[in-house]
Amino acid sequence: MVSESRIVARYAETDQMGIVHHSVYPVWYEVARTDLIKKLGMRYSEMEKMGIMLPLTDMESHYIQAARYEDELMVRARVEKMSPARIRFAYEVYRQGESKPINTGATAHGFVDSATFAPINLKKRNPDLFALLQSSMEG
Repeated sequence: MVSESRIVARYAETDQMGIVHHSVYPVWYEVARTDLIKKLGMRYSEMEKMGIMLPLTDMESHYIQAARYEDELMVRARVEKMSPARIRFAYEVYRQGESKPINTGATAHGFVDSATFAPINLKKRNPDLFALLQSSMEG
């Protein structure tokens, strides 16, 4: 499953040159990742209530072309790979009307217990949630 999130680049997200600052892309990734999980039928807040958190362990972002103020963008997110202890999301940012991404990236997260921040095996801890996330890679 690929989730698509619409973003309009805001003035506050740009630098003096009118280009979206590089630090904004991870925020857009979070929007897309949250939307993807919501489209699967789960909310981040529900996972947290279950005692499961997904802290960031790695992030990469590749800047191909600049986004500018008021650009209408589409951020695509998908689960790229997953194990019982980790999950990796991939992202592509497109300017409206263009077929090639202006940015690509990925974030990796570990599954941890929200009380102790100790790593957990999601497949054992919550098999239904594990299956839900894993199913997104198939469709």
